[in-house]
Amino acid sequence: MENKHQINLNIWSDYVCPFCYLEEPILNQIKKEYADTIHQEWRAFELRPDPVPVLDPQGEYLKTTWERAVYPMAQMRGMALRLPPVQPRSRKALEAAKFARAKTHFEAMNHEIFRAFFEDGSDLSDINVLLDIGASVGLDRDELRKALETDQYTEHVLKDEKLARDLKITAVPTILISRLDQPLEQAIVLTGAQPYKIIRTNIEHLMYEEASKGTE
Repeated sequence: MENKHQINLNIWSDYVCPFCYLEEPILNQIKKEYADTIHQEWRAFELRPDPVPVLDPQGEYLKTTWERAVYPMAQMRGMALRLPPVQPRSRKALEAAKFARAKTHFEAMNHEIFRAFFEDGSDLSDINVLLDIGASVGLDRDELRKALETDQYTEHVLKDEKLARDLKITAVPTILISRLDQPLEQAIVLTGAQPYKIIRTNIEHLMYEEASKGTE
């Protein structure tokens, strides 16, 4: 079991999904525990692309969902979320995260976009908001503005979404856990915010299988 092989985690997520934010500390804990053995890649999944209507921020659906599921899970995980006063399109936020990945600032940008929306109530469809977030994590404002205004990373987002459709992914967060030698079609699929134990158990299962193959 000393010869553990790499495990890939592909996480489809959207910045307007509270359960995606609630999963972030769990995935950070997994990454910290397994260090270089785990490769994580967060992928884009816009829940309500134009012209799909966005949710009413004052509507009963959101209020009920937050009261029954979001707030209890946030309390359990030690996170301070609040129901945002806006429900924006998330395409530009997803593009900004792709820009940050290209500049090796993804983790910080990913967290700060989530935090800005679910703790500060910021409008993620506002490019100036995204520029402020980017600058706060060390990204160049002018470069980020140009990338967003010219749709430089739109295709990167659409590519993730096409892959999600090909894999029959319809909700977020969705986590695919696979060995390095496995196609994503053979990955373990976990849908919804998962407890640490569930993710860890599935990772260990795949690591054990891979290590066993290497010693046969």
